[in-house]
Amino acid sequence: MLAIAVVVVAVPTAASGALSGTTAPTRVAANTTTYQDSSGENAAAPDITTLTVSNNDAGVVSFKVDIPNRPTLTQDLLLLVFADTDANPQTGDPDSLGADYVIQIFGGEAALFRWDGADFTRRAGDPPATSLIFTYQGGVTVTISAAELGNTKRFGFAVIAVSGIVIDPVTGDLDFTNSVSDVAPAAGAGLYAYEVKITPPTLVIRRVTVGKPTAGKPLTARLVAARSDTGAIVQNGRVTCVGRIGTARLRAQVQRVVAGAATCRWNIPPAAKGKRFRGSVSVVFEGLRATESFSSRIG
Repeated sequence: MLAIAVVVVAVPTAASGALSGTTAPTRVAANTTTYQDSSGENAAAPDITTLTVSNNDAGVVSFKVDIPNRPTLTQDLLLLVFADTDANPQTGDPDSLGADYVIQIFGGEAALFRWDGADFTRRAGDPPATSLIFTYQGGVTVTISAAELGNTKRFGFAVIAVSGIVIDPVTGDLDFTNSVSDVAPAAGAGLYAYEVKITPPTLVIRRVTVGKPTAGKPLTARLVAARSDTGAIVQNGRVTCVGRIGTARLRAQVQRVVAGAATCRWNIPPAAKGKRFRGSVSVVFEGLRATESFSSRIG
């Protein structure tokens, strides 16, 4: 792990001149941003062409970096993703435009390092990286939760690909003497900018059942709702039942969550036959609301 930490410190210094300012994406659509890097700078080096960053509503961020001339992840290939997760170049590594974290792919493993004020380091479980995974096929795809990148909502990033690294079989030291690299964005273009966009969760109505209103008998309505982000059925919450016969308000005898359903029960008066019953069932859970209204003639 010590040798890997040296890699993280050494490579940004050589590339620091390229990390200046902010570069704009070429396309933005539905929490996905695609960036184009210049290509063909060095035929011997890894050639980053396209970068795509996306996130889901759970805040999991994915970096897809296309390197067509490196179809497989070889032992001499090192990939670094620098992220300025507080979008403030005055904090973090001053040689990398304020990068606060580095994701490193090397030797078939992924690791996350955090700037500690003097260096990019990783101690046991600090920073946590339980969500960090990667795959490689004609480029790398790295996935990590934004929660493990300082709960970032907006960040700048750059990617460095280095090949030609020689590993000493005895000491494990890394030799960069004949290495070649590509930096995205290109020299002078700065950091790519990305915003983590998360759709606020809602309560989704899964099922509504309403009995037939009959004079002199109870009427029961049930509403099953689930969170849009997790799919979890609401098992508790505040239930509001509104019932009217004509203009008269009818108080509900039951208004609570029963077995995962917001449940309302009214006693229909015997003299209400032929009139129209109008009702609604609402449930509020953790500030989220689901409501269903209905109307039917009383039999």
